[in-house]
Amino acid sequence: MPKSELSIVRVHNELLGTYGDRGNSDVLAFRAQARGISADVVDISYRDALPTTGDIYLLGGAEDAAQVLSTDALNRSLFAATIENGAVLLAICAGFQIIGTSYYAQGNRVDGIGLLDMETLPGDRRYVGDIKIHSPWCESDITGFENHGGKTILGRDISPFGEVITGFGNGESGVDGAVVGNIFGTYLHGPILARNPEFADLLLARAVGKALEPFDDELAKRYASERRKAVR
Repeated sequence: MPKSELSIVRVHNELLGTYGDRGNSDVLAFRAQARGISADVVDISYRDALPTTGDIYLLGGAEDAAQVLSTDALNRSLFAATIENGAVLLAICAGFQIIGTSYYAQGNRVDGIGLLDMETLPGDRRYVGDIKIHSPWCESDITGFENHGGKTILGRDISPFGEVITGFGNGESGVDGAVVGNIFGTYLHGPILARNPEFADLLLARAVGKALEPFDDELAKRYASERRKAVR
C-alpha cells in the first residue's frame, strides 16, 4: 500500500558528512512535503542502533578514520533485512565503499558490510573534479563532484549506476556506482539530489511505493540544467 509519510534516516552524519551529503535528506524531505507526503529526517549516531523502520537510508562521504569507525558500527544483517523489506538506500563515496565487501583506508584493507558484491582497491591517482554520467534510471544526465582515491570493481551480477561522460566514477572502468534493487551507490557528491531532482524523485517514488504527483519546481530544474551544461 502506498505510504503517506516517510522516515528519512541520515546514518552516522557526524562521521559521513564531510562533503555536504547531508543536504540529500533536505532535498528528499522538501520534495516529499511539496506533494503532501509527511517526511521526518532522523539522525542516527554511530553510537546508536540502526532503526529498522526507516523508508530511506542515507550514507555520505568521509575521511578514512571516520569511514572505518562507521563501518565497525553498522550491523550488516540488520541493514540487509531492512532493505529487503522495501527500504531505499543511497550510499555516496565512502558510504558506497562501506556497503561493498572490502575497501582500503589508511593503507589497510577493511572489510565492508557486504550488502553488494564489489571491492574497492587503491587507485593509481586521486579522482577529483566535476563528473557527469548517463544513467538508465534518469532521462537527463546526472552531474556531481567526485573526490576519492578508490577504484571500485563490481561483481558480475551488479549493474553500474551509470556510464561516465566526464570524470572517473569507479576509477578507470568508464562507469560509476552500482544499483541492486533499492540500493543505489555512487561517487557523486554535490549534493547529488540537489543537483539532480529527477533522481531524488526516483528514490521518493521507490520509498512511497507509487508514482509521484507532478511537482513544478522551476528553480531546481534550472539549476540542474545549468550544471549539466557546465560539466562537459
